[in-house]
Amino acid sequence: MRAINAIYRAGGLRQAVEQGVLTSGVMHECIRRDVTYVLAGSIRDDGPLPDTVANVVDAQDRYAAALQGVKLVLVLSTMLHGIGVGNMLPAWVRLVCVDINPAVVTKLADRGSSQTIGIVTDVGLFLRQLASAIAHD
Repeated sequence: MRAINAIYRAGGLRQAVEQGVLTSGVMHECIRRDVTYVLAGSIRDDGPLPDTVANVVDAQDRYAAALQGVKLVLVLSTMLHGIGVGNMLPAWVRLVCVDINPAVVTKLADRGSSQTIGIVTDVGLFLRQLASAIAHD
């Protein structure tokens, strides 16, 4: 809740990055590098963060628009949104699901996303290793 409140005080995620409130992490890098992202809400959300699309139909439409032409999707620690996105993708789009819980990876593949590659690990560790591998290429 402290993090959500800090983002609210800044006026949103982009403003939090610009003000130096949000200085690292996935959302920081998405904003810094102008990567399209969609935050979809849930009835279980604490907050939710500013910029979150609370209307499920609107969120699905935004997902569909953001997924146009993608060749690879990373699903990081979000089972329900990952399954939803996986079900929206054509079978030729590679989907990499990273979660510390093996059941999440299994559920995504079992629900029709046969193109899923599952990695059972801590997402923070995965992202550090991925960034290191990309930096060395």
